[in-house]
Amino acid sequence: MSGIKGASLAIGGVALTLGLLMPAPPADWDPGDGLAWPAAEAGSCPKGMVSVAAGFCIDRYEAATVIVDAPRRGKHRPKVLRSHSPYKGVTGEHVMAVSEKGKVPQAHISRDEAELACVNAGKRLCTDDEWIGVCKGKKPTQYPYGNERVDGACNDRGVSGFNLLFGPGNNTPPEPSAYNVENMNDPRLNQVEGSLAKSGAFPKCKTGLKVYDMVGNLHEWTSAVEGTFRGGYYLDTSINGAGCDYRTTAHDRKYHDYSTGFRCCAGGDEQARVEKLFVKVPSKKAKEQPNDKLAKSAKPADKSEQKNAKTAKTKKAGGKKAKTAKKSSKP
Repeated sequence: MSGIKGASLAIGGVALTLGLLMPAPPADWDPGDGLAWPAAEAGSCPKGMVSVAAGFCIDRYEAATVIVDAPRRGKHRPKVLRSHSPYKGVTGEHVMAVSEKGKVPQAHISRDEAELACVNAGKRLCTDDEWIGVCKGKKPTQYPYGNERVDGACNDRGVSGFNLLFGPGNNTPPEPSAYNVENMNDPRLNQVEGSLAKSGAFPKCKTGLKVYDMVGNLHEWTSAVEGTFRGGYYLDTSINGAGCDYRTTAHDRKYHDYSTGFRCCAGGDEQARVEKLFVKVPSKKAKEQPNDKLAKSAKPADKSEQKNAKTAKTKKAGGKKAKTAKKSSKP
């Protein structure tokens, strides 16, 4: 894909250029029953999240998704309908982020889709500063676990399903024309053994706060409006910066492929801003049905008809009285 800078894919050793505080769910929150969650106590975080001293929460694991009935409205969470395959895109679906150990994280997701998935869970995407701060830790290091890369600590030297599926063989990279939207979102890519790992599968790939897989496995979208993902993925954690400094800005906020994933944050001033932008609060006007509006618009006509009918009735009654008077006046 020519003209795109900031490569984020390395295959077979070859670098290729590719295109106010919102109340959070309590620790015992169980998604899917459609009820509102109460405000969390100060300093507490929802289940599956870690409290950060800077005053926000972050998902312990990269996010998977579930399909819900509708976008979140107010403080009421949507109803979970079913699970969603992490190997397929979410375009056209209402999904909610879920952070749990042992789940395959959601790939094939854009920045905007990831943001809505977080919002539906009562969360939001992490800002760049939040993401970097957690990855590097209180005493900043290049990797979540230290300053020097440790082979095998994170899922950063995986197997290229792209080479195997679209290359000429022997793990050789395919022709540049193979890197198109359809192939880059092929659901088979992350199902190749040795590619995408389940969340928490690399126990040494964790920060001091025990937040896992911030380097490798999947790129993670942040809230940067121009479109930024960080941390690298299972084939590359160095082309656009080493470890926690890995940053790709080559793709817009609608872009997605087999390497793009996310995790959510919650709380802080940023939560209030996101809630104001995305969460619709139900109102009486919103609940009004189309038929109700038609009925209201029809009322003036009904009153007019009633008035005309009343006038006609009065005239008719007056005619009867006049006729009776004439009859009574006869000798």
